[in-house]
This record gives sequence, structure tokens and C-alpha cells, in this order.
Amino acid sequence: MTVTGLHASSESGTSPRRLPTGARGHAEIGPVDLETGGRLDAVTVAYETWGELDADGRNAVLVLHALTGDAHVASHAADPSAGWWEQLVGPGRAVDTDRWFVLAPAMIGGCHGSTGPSSPAADGRPWGSRFPFLTLRDAVAAEARLADVLGVERFHAVIGGSMGGARALEWAVTQPERVGGVGVFASTAASSAEQIAVAQAQCAAIRLDPCFAGGDYYGGPAPEAGLGLARRIAHVTYRSRAELAERFGRHAQPGEDPFGTVAGARVGRYQVESYLDHQAAKLVDRFDANSYLTLTEALMSHDVGRGRGGVAAALARFSGPAFIAAVDSDRLYLPAESERLAAALPGAEGVHVIRSDIGHDGFLTEYTQVADPLARALALL
Repeated sequence: MTVTGLHASSESGTSPRRLPTGARGHAEIGPVDLETGGRLDAVTVAYETWGELDADGRNAVLVLHALTGDAHVASHAADPSAGWWEQLVGPGRAVDTDRWFVLAPAMIGGCHGSTGPSSPAADGRPWGSRFPFLTLRDAVAAEARLADVLGVERFHAVIGGSMGGARALEWAVTQPERVGGVGVFASTAASSAEQIAVAQAQCAAIRLDPCFAGGDYYGGPAPEAGLGLARRIAHVTYRSRAELAERFGRHAQPGEDPFGTVAGARVGRYQVESYLDHQAAKLVDRFDANSYLTLTEALMSHDVGRGRGGVAAALARFSGPAFIAAVDSDRLYLPAESERLAAALPGAEGVHVIRSDIGHDGFLTEYTQVADPLARALALL
């Protein structure tokens, strides 16, 4: 098992090393046998780090990204661009990198450096339709192997939002001996029927794109229309009804007439339509459609209670401290689900409510409401 982007290679089981402050790296973690019977050989996990690992390896914090996120949580020396939790991770911030060694992996199955459907298989061709089904437990198994390679025996805390929060819970239940505490933002112990239904529509949009070619579109036109439609469906659930009404209402996009037609097709847009088009275009530019399917279906499979006697029995396995946060206007992961989660986790003390009109994405944007409670929670975990 090897590591690039660090001082040297490492074998699993070695003692913690001093890792560089602000780094990007790739670790070859070997084969991963998957929960549903599949197998990935020669798996690579991309990751980024902040801060320095203590000699005893006890100051590590694992930060896990949401569905279309990546390992770039915050800026650092190797990449000064702003990350997706820029205001929370860094020197003197809630997750203080002067104190904590922060590790953020890119989930396997994605398209940001870790092994995924667009990666070459053993024959040199992209995995494409041959890429096996993944669950979040498979992702945790790969992340645990990454921690082994880097010499991190135990995490002071594992934190994440949305799909990252679901993985944090899987970490706590699957490997409780390696997790001091968890921080779960806008997530749940198991994907609900409604969450699965919305996700299924997104997957169908991609698969129905004529360019999808059964998942083997590499080398030809990508299913951009299907991926863009999937993003539109998803983004409506990430924002609240009130936020969309306040920002856009029924206003027409400047210079366009929503009642205008050409050859019987409507050509003008409302402002909210333009907004969704913009979000779709941004994702199409940076994400692979097969990875979107792989990660979405992994999240659909999320259920910490599967094969463990149910959610309550599974969560009872973890007795460490738990910081649970919910966005009051979230219509994808309802605050009531966070309340049930907190009630079932022995170490949780209620739910920290983020008050925002934004909706689900409030866990990413409402820094000021999250920073102090998260810093206090990390100090107590």
C-alpha cells in the first residue's frame, strides 16, 4: 500500500508519521471486497490534509463530503482556492488546524481522484457499466484502509453533512473503537422512502439520456442533458420553498419572455429556471454521470440498521459523544429525522438547530450558526 504526495510510502499498520501541513495526496490501498459481493482491485483514494498529526496520532479529525463534494474542504498551501467548508476548517476556526490534523478523503465511486467508474480497470478501459454497486459501508471500509496507510489508528472525531453525515454514522457503528465522537449535519440514520424516490428520479434522468449508452459513453458524447436534469431535480430539494420564492418569485429572466414560443416550444424562462439551468451547467462541467449514479445509489442504500437488528440497535453500538445538527427549513432531511437520530444515539444531547430560509444547503452556508457549537463539541468529544 503506497502513498503519493507525502514524504514517503507507508505500509498498513505502521506508527503515525508527521504528515505535511496542507497537502494533496493519493493512496493505493489495495483491493476492496464490497458488501454486495463485488470487488475493486488496486483501489486509489484521493485525499487532502490540514494541520499536523501528533506523535501519538490522537488529534485526527475525519471530514466527509456530501454527494457531489470532494476532498477540498478548505484552502491550504498546496491549493489556496476556497473549499466547501472554508469558514469552518483552518487555523483558529471551528475545526482548528493549529490543533487538529484534518483528513478529508474523496469517496470511492466518485470522480475526484479516487477510484470510480471513469477510472481505468485492469484492461486499461474505463470501468463504465462494469463498475460494481457500492454502499456507504464500502466507502467506510476504503476510508479505514486509507487511515491505516496514513498511520491514523483512531479519529478524535468523524464529521460530515448530508451524505458525509451518513458516512460519519457508518463509521461510528462499523468501527466504534476508532471513533471518539461524531458530528452529523443535516443527515439521518437511514434514507427514507421519499429520499429514495427523489433519488430514483435523478438516476432515471441520467439513464434515459440517449448518450448514456448503458454507462459506456467514454470516448463519445457524455449524457450531459440527463445529468443536468438530475441536478435540477436534486437542487430543488436542497433549497427551501421560501428561499426560492424570496429570490425568484414569478419574475421572468431579464430579456426573456416565459410566454414566448418558437416552433411551438417555449423559449423564455422564469428566473428560477435560469437558476436551475446554471446549477445544472456547473455540475456537468465538473462531474461524471456514472459517478453521480454510483454515489446516489450508495446513498439510497444507506441504513445503519441493515443486518444489525434495526437502527436503534445499531446506533446503541456507539456510546461516544455525538453532535447532531439540523436545518429548520430542510425539506430533504427533515429536522424530525435528526431528532430521532439524536434520541437513539446514547452520546447525543439533543439537536442543534440551524435557522435558515435556505433549506438543506444551510449546513454549508450558515457558518456563524455552526462554528461555535462545533468548536465546543470538538473540545468535548
